[in-house]
Amino acid sequence: MSYIDVINQASTAAAQTKASEADKGKDIMGKEDFLTLLVAQLQNQDPLNPDDPTEFTAQLAQFSSLEQLFNLNESMENVAASVDNSQKMSALSMIGKEVAYADSEFTFEGDPVRLGYSIDGEAKDISLLLQKDGATVATLRGTELQKGDHFVTWNGLTASGAPAPTGEYTIVVEATAAAESIAAAPLVRSEVTGVDLDSLSGGLLYTLFGEVEVNKIKGVYEVGTGLDQQPPPQQEPDTPVIETAVDAVQNIVENAEETVPTEG
Repeated sequence: MSYIDVINQASTAAAQTKASEADKGKDIMGKEDFLTLLVAQLQNQDPLNPDDPTEFTAQLAQFSSLEQLFNLNESMENVAASVDNSQKMSALSMIGKEVAYADSEFTFEGDPVRLGYSIDGEAKDISLLLQKDGATVATLRGTELQKGDHFVTWNGLTASGAPAPTGEYTIVVEATAAAESIAAAPLVRSEVTGVDLDSLSGGLLYTLFGEVEVNKIKGVYEVGTGLDQQPPPQQEPDTPVIETAVDAVQNIVENAEETVPTEG
C-alpha cells in the first residue's frame, strides 16, 4: 500500500468522524494533516522491511503536486474575491447616473424617457409598442436596424398627441428580419439611486424602474444624455406691451420739446 493510499484512507476516516459532529460536518483535512500522517508512516515503518526508496520518491512528488493544487485553489479564490470586491466598489460610481439594461417594464412619470431594443441581426423594421394595462398607448419606430443595442426617445405623448397617463408600462418589441429570423429584446435606461454591496452577484443596483444586477448592465450614461431635446418655441412679443412702451417714449419726447426754450 502506498503512502498516498494510507493518507487518503486516513483522510476519509477523519472526514467521516468529523461529519458525525453537527458543528464540524463540513471540515476536511488540509495539507498539514497529510504531511503529519506521512511523517508518522515513515517513523513507524518496519525496519526489517523498509519501504522502497523509489516508491517513496514518487509519493513525495505526488505530495508536492497536491500542495501546488492547494496553493492554486487558494490563489484562485483570492483572485475571485478581489474581482468581486472591485466590481462592487465600481458600482458605487454609478449612483446618480443612468444605466441601460434589458427589461420590458418601466415607470412613466410624465417626463421624456429613453427606451431601446437589442437585435442580434439586421432588421427590416422595428416597432416598440408601449402598453399600459394591456392597451397600446404609443408606438415608437426604430431607425437603427443594424445588429446591436439602440435607443429611441419617447416624448410622453400618445398616438393622438395627448399626454400619456403616468404609471407602469410594458415594452413589446416587434421586429421584421431583413433576411433571416432575428431575436429582439427591449431595453430601458433608468437613474441609479442606490447600491447593495452585500449581493452575491457582484452588486445590486436600485434604479427608478427597479433592481438590476451589476453584471447585467449594458452601459452607463450621464442623466439626460441622448434625449432628443427640442428647443422651446420662440414666443412672439406681447403687442399691448410694445404699444405701451412706444406711447411712453413719445410722451417723453413731447415733454422734452415743450420744455426746450425757443430763441428770439
